[in-house]
Amino acid sequence: MKVNDYEVPEDLYYSETHEWLRIENGKVRVGITDYARKQLGNITYVGFEVSQGSEIKFKQAFGEIESEKATEDLYSPVSGKVIEVNSELEDMPQIVEEDPYGKGWMIVVEPANLEDDLKNLMDAKEYAEYLRKKLEEE
Repeated sequence: MKVNDYEVPEDLYYSETHEWLRIENGKVRVGITDYARKQLGNITYVGFEVSQGSEIKFKQAFGEIESEKATEDLYSPVSGKVIEVNSELEDMPQIVEEDPYGKGWMIVVEPANLEDDLKNLMDAKEYAEYLRKKLEEE
């Protein structure tokens, strides 16, 4: 699905801070949305405050992303244990620009209580509507 020029894949869940979550065999992969990466522009840095084995809470910052325009914190859409960090992004942050829903993923988490966390997230239709309203305000 598209909202203006922004891709909104229908198989993902979304946070209000424009992170996405994909469920994969009981674990979740997390990244930033097409909207977030286009708002940032030329991404120059991705850094992580967590590592493999770190415990993370819902809405906790797990890293930051910088561009020529801004520096933004990255927030976890779930609570649980970090089982993988995409450290390749630290050397090649432009991967996020090129493929935000694929190779540009940030972390993989083994969720502590996925069912509860999903209640705080939006599905693609809800996120698309959220994005439409945000774009109207801009």
